[in-house]
Amino acid sequence: MHKELRWKIPLILFVLGGFFWLAWPVEEKINLGLDLQGGMHLVLEVEAEKAVEFSMEQRVEDIKHALGDEDIEVDLVTLNKDTNVIRVVLVDPIDIRGAETVLKNFTALEKKDPLRDGLELVYQLREEEIDFIKDNAVQQGMETIRNRIDQFGVAEPSIQVQGERRILVQLPGIKDADRAVKLIGKTARLEFKMIDESMTPEAARKQGIPPGSEILIEQIKEKATGKVIEEKPYLVKKRTLVTGDMLTAAEVRFDSQFNEPYVAINFNSLGGMIFGELTSANVGKRLAIVLDDHIYSAPVIREKITGGRAQVSGSFTPDEARDLAIALRAGALPAPVTILENRTVGPSLGRDSVEAGINSVVIGMIAVVLFILIYYRLAGVVAVGALLLNLVMLLGALAYFGASLTLPGIAGIILTVGMAIDANVLVFERIREEIRIGKTVRAAIDAGFAKAFRTIVDANVTTFIAAIVLFQFGTGPIKGFAITLCIGIAASMFTAVFVSRTTFDAFMSRKKIERLSI
Repeated sequence: MHKELRWKIPLILFVLGGFFWLAWPVEEKINLGLDLQGGMHLVLEVEAEKAVEFSMEQRVEDIKHALGDEDIEVDLVTLNKDTNVIRVVLVDPIDIRGAETVLKNFTALEKKDPLRDGLELVYQLREEEIDFIKDNAVQQGMETIRNRIDQFGVAEPSIQVQGERRILVQLPGIKDADRAVKLIGKTARLEFKMIDESMTPEAARKQGIPPGSEILIEQIKEKATGKVIEEKPYLVKKRTLVTGDMLTAAEVRFDSQFNEPYVAINFNSLGGMIFGELTSANVGKRLAIVLDDHIYSAPVIREKITGGRAQVSGSFTPDEARDLAIALRAGALPAPVTILENRTVGPSLGRDSVEAGINSVVIGMIAVVLFILIYYRLAGVVAVGALLLNLVMLLGALAYFGASLTLPGIAGIILTVGMAIDANVLVFERIREEIRIGKTVRAAIDAGFAKAFRTIVDANVTTFIAAIVLFQFGTGPIKGFAITLCIGIAASMFTAVFVSRTTFDAFMSRKKIERLSI
């Protein structure tokens, strides 16, 4: 027995010290959830159909270039956004077979209708590809939002997919709610397009916009207030020459002349090469820098730009420039998002919740401790000590895993307290039964722990399985409850069985005890 105590007691002290170190100070190590410290609760819906539309528009451009590379003359390539059908009308029937060969490389498209007049090919996006694009838009959107929030600096955000098209975002302790909403909701689809200088925007509106072009707006803002003071139209070619997908870096800088912020961007090797060729071929022409279908600037290309560097300037405030840089670094959302729900929990509500939660734990602890001390006397002291170690281990584990403490989590702690005491009650009642039938104190303790062990394991394992199911299939608050319950069960198994037994053994090793205060 003495040999076992030599390693058991140091192990208990090591575990107690380690978890205490992890948990202390509690206010710094344990992150409070949205319901306790206040913050923002957002429900976003991903416009997944837009992701399909963007994908089809890109395929149309790719088809045009692929056919052009094979010297196949095309009259027009059109897209029906409602049906995801692409029509390719050729100039010469002799190019039909070559065009079909090129289009076979676009495996996501399937040929639908037979040839019309020997000049037209009709292809439609496959249904499985549509489903993939929509599902991917939601998953990629969640990861993009997560990257933006991480760079924004919110501690312990909760971001998860809810249903098929929705994303739940909870930001505890957020201070600038409006800025966070703008950053999260910004699609950040960066595109470089050439200005169509064949006519003015006013003439295009009167005479009709040329095929392959569109009118986009640049908003001129007042720097002091951020209000839009002018909307300047541009006639822009639809074809996207370079996109934000080719960026490797985006950071805020200030120009030396007016100390105004701008966003400096770096392209990857492919983007740098394409951007260099683009600027080389269009010296003297204007290049539109477009973000989410709005022009930020339209500078004249003075010379070939090498090195894969460019800048996005506009009527920025420093915060707007920083948020734009964050959005560009995190990547564009694959589709726009709509904010369905935007709730802000005030700090006063958070304080009330914290106080109510703490009071419930304290009152529950006091009631349980008083009962266990009165009913089980000296043996109850052992149970109370094990219970306190259980709480220390639970808080230390929450701090180690970076889990946020929520109101449901506090409910899980209270339930853990009850289960930890329940395990000791099972042991103590077994020990009482063994003493009643005439066994010695040592024999009663051995038999009590041995016989109660299986019951304790059964009760805790079944509860642990239920907690795992809640964590797997539950939403945010349910997950918080499940996490604390799982950690608490694991801790109670250690404290109620191992720690309590070691404590009894330590007392029994000192002297021969004839009566047990239980």
